[in-house]
Amino acid sequence: MRADIFITDGLVYYDKAILGSAVLFGMTNDLELTVVVDRSVTPPVIDTSRLSWATSLFYFGMLAGLYPMTFALQRFDVGRILGAIVILWSGICMLTAAVTTFQGLYAQRFFLGFVESIIPTGFMCIISGFYTQQEQSLRQSWWFSATGLFTIIGGGLNYGFAQIHGGSLRGWQYIYLLAGALTFIFGLFCFATPNSPVTAWFLSADEKFAAVERLRRSQTGVRCTKIKLSQIKESLMDPKTYLIFIMMSSAYTINGAVSGFGPLIVNTFGWSSLESILLQFPLGALSFLSIVVTGYLGSRYQNIRLAMLILSCFPVIAGCVMMWKSEWYFHAAAPVVGYSITGFFGATVSLTITVGMSNVAGHTKKSFMSATIFVAYCLGNIVGPQLVKSQTRAEHYPELWLGLIIWWVILSAFKLD
Repeated sequence: MRADIFITDGLVYYDKAILGSAVLFGMTNDLELTVVVDRSVTPPVIDTSRLSWATSLFYFGMLAGLYPMTFALQRFDVGRILGAIVILWSGICMLTAAVTTFQGLYAQRFFLGFVESIIPTGFMCIISGFYTQQEQSLRQSWWFSATGLFTIIGGGLNYGFAQIHGGSLRGWQYIYLLAGALTFIFGLFCFATPNSPVTAWFLSADEKFAAVERLRRSQTGVRCTKIKLSQIKESLMDPKTYLIFIMMSSAYTINGAVSGFGPLIVNTFGWSSLESILLQFPLGALSFLSIVVTGYLGSRYQNIRLAMLILSCFPVIAGCVMMWKSEWYFHAAAPVVGYSITGFFGATVSLTITVGMSNVAGHTKKSFMSATIFVAYCLGNIVGPQLVKSQTRAEHYPELWLGLIIWWVILSAFKLD
């Protein structure tokens, strides 16, 4: 189960990240995602608002799918729901190759986000329903670290597909066909996911009893299909719910910008399209390592997660300042270094998820908290792409970096025990 979750979450992130890489080698021109608004200057002024909306609409779709998908997870068999939705998701992903206009891409991104909305919420509930509070930090980091690892793997695949010049399809179309095919395969594995330790097919009767007893002692509860209004009211009255919401939305603002515009931003530093794809590797590596290390430390030592949350914010803030204030010239190194160290945001997000999910008991309340995290996740990813104003490229995108710095300062201020 752990490997299936790890790889499937990587496919979730890979599917988001390939939009940013694909636009560098054909998708922009084919779907008219950018528009030249002023050719009288060098370089010409280009409007990328269509790309911003293509990125943001994905998360509007996720918001639209939040309530029906959360209800389905609460009421029905987890494995069957996950398997069916992931297979549907694979089909919608492959249909991207058939899109011929930016309006069609808008529709595709919305519905893709709608079906993918079940994945983060489902994984958070699975981990919190099988492991004790102390164990959840490491387990949450395992599946979430795939976001960093698949930035590297996806970057390598994108680099290879970018060099395909034959055949009847464009390089970006092959990428989406591959992502959809891999998603279909892992959708089949999702059918084996059990609802709870009580129905886990890989545990003996004695092991099921021991697993339930472990959760009872940690007072985090097991899966229950009944929606308890008292737990929803308790969640609404809990200050942690609102703090987690603010922390998660601020943390994911940078992901919204990086996943959709990362390669394009690096491209403005004087690196070629292919080099910009390869320069995603350091960011992915730092994200992967920081998530795994903080997850391990959080499980190994008590009462250090909030301290790690605060510390993980500082490199991100420093990276944004470096990109904003350094010189952008041909093969500029300083902004690339700044871009790379923003990968520490992965640790911040992973720890925020763990803090939010490991400190609530009751299946309805855990589902409510996971939904809260998910709404904040979507909000940050909607806002992030809208901060990339291509008309302000000469000023180094001041709205983007200033906005991210303000968000992350707010995030740091709220991380108090």
